[in-house]
Amino acid sequence: MENLRSVLSFGGILTKQEIAHVAASFRYSKLKTEEHFQEPDKIAHKIAFVETGIARVYTVDPEGNDVTKHFIKENQFFVDLESYYTGKPATEAFQAVTVCELMVIHKSVIEKLSNEIPNFYIFLKSITEVALLNKIKNNDFLNFGNAKTKYLEFVRRDPVLAQQVPQQYIASYLKITPQSLSRIRKELTPKNIKK
Repeated sequence: MENLRSVLSFGGILTKQEIAHVAASFRYSKLKTEEHFQEPDKIAHKIAFVETGIARVYTVDPEGNDVTKHFIKENQFFVDLESYYTGKPATEAFQAVTVCELMVIHKSVIEKLSNEIPNFYIFLKSITEVALLNKIKNNDFLNFGNAKTKYLEFVRRDPVLAQQVPQQYIASYLKITPQSLSRIRKELTPKNIKK
């Protein structure tokens, strides 16, 4: 809950009383590894905030393979925005990569809070813009370089993800095969570490 309160204070948009009121409207939820928060093709009615753990966002391609689009870490909100706003089935799914502790809020509660606290609507717009910009920035390296370059950049940008996320999800995210990733990791492992 402390992490959530800290993020709600972003930009100084909400007062301390408003932050306490909004935070109290979230409900705690825990996901086991590989459990879904949002299934593909279901309508998104809830927004989740990750207190602890890592989730992944994926879509299913025409061949039926799931393709990892990005990862959600501690202190980040997530929702399929298009589904949430249009009421159409979601194209993206959200699945726990590790055990995740979430704070969850329903759309109807958000609408009620937005009426009670006008600044809450402004806060939501601000964090949505920041999240979209970060998503673009975090994925920009995927368009350049070979498999090894992409993997090294991924590790440089987020060593925690590189350590904790299963290899098949990293390979999917980097758009390479798990075999290629395994080979790259072997190449990068020091063969003789001098003491």
